[in-house]
Amino acid sequence: MKTFSSTHYRFIFILLVGMMACSGNKDQSESSDMAEAVTLSVPDMAHNSRNSLDWFGVYRGTTPCADCEGIETSITLKRDGTFKRSMKYLGKDENSFFDEGEFQWNDEGSKVILPGEAGMRQMYQVGENVLFHLDQEGNRITGDLASMYRLEKNRTDYLLEDKNWILIELRGKAIEKKEEQKAGHILFNMETGMFSGNNTCNNFFGQYELMEANRIKFGQAGSTLMACPDMETERLFMEVLKTADNYSIADGILSLNRAKMAPLARFELSDE
Repeated sequence: MKTFSSTHYRFIFILLVGMMACSGNKDQSESSDMAEAVTLSVPDMAHNSRNSLDWFGVYRGTTPCADCEGIETSITLKRDGTFKRSMKYLGKDENSFFDEGEFQWNDEGSKVILPGEAGMRQMYQVGENVLFHLDQEGNRITGDLASMYRLEKNRTDYLLEDKNWILIELRGKAIEKKEEQKAGHILFNMETGMFSGNNTCNNFFGQYELMEANRIKFGQAGSTLMACPDMETERLFMEVLKTADNYSIADGILSLNRAKMAPLARFELSDE
């Protein structure tokens, strides 16, 4: 059966309006009802997943696998139209796959299309904080395993993320910036799920994940390898990133904590 785009529908509507104008008042009520029906059938392209959802971010989940225990998948969708994808085939020796590139939206703005090897592609339906893994025809997967074909978006916190936090206290001691020392700071990137900053000597970076009740999980951090006069502050800073498991924010102050103990480190929100 032939389908029509929103452009076709609008053309039909304009044609109906012209016919009503030419026919004067004859059957005006009936023509108005027809025009209203056509207008209501035009898709509202301004309210689709692409335009109305905060779809950018990191999605994670484990989908079924035909010859392994499952495919642990992470997909980062960025606002500039690029993606990063990693897949780990659980229970296999050669089990890791990574790619990146540009993704596309379908015409309706409801699905994203990621390219793959040998011309293959994978489509995902974009929902509220979720990506639904679709079949090769772009349809939702049904059956007993349907609920497993979904990737959940990382939690976000607008009070924490995309802000520059300056180190002011470490292990209960105020930080006094020395002339030869860089300012310690940390930033949490909502779009990529990456943390980065400087530990008063070296730049560092890694992945993080937010969970319920202001819990946070820091991944293994990488850093540059410069030598500085005061390496103890750097050591303590990096130790905080290994041990902190929750955070709190109050009056522009971020605290990184371990369980319910005293704050491991405190930061103030930068004005810059």
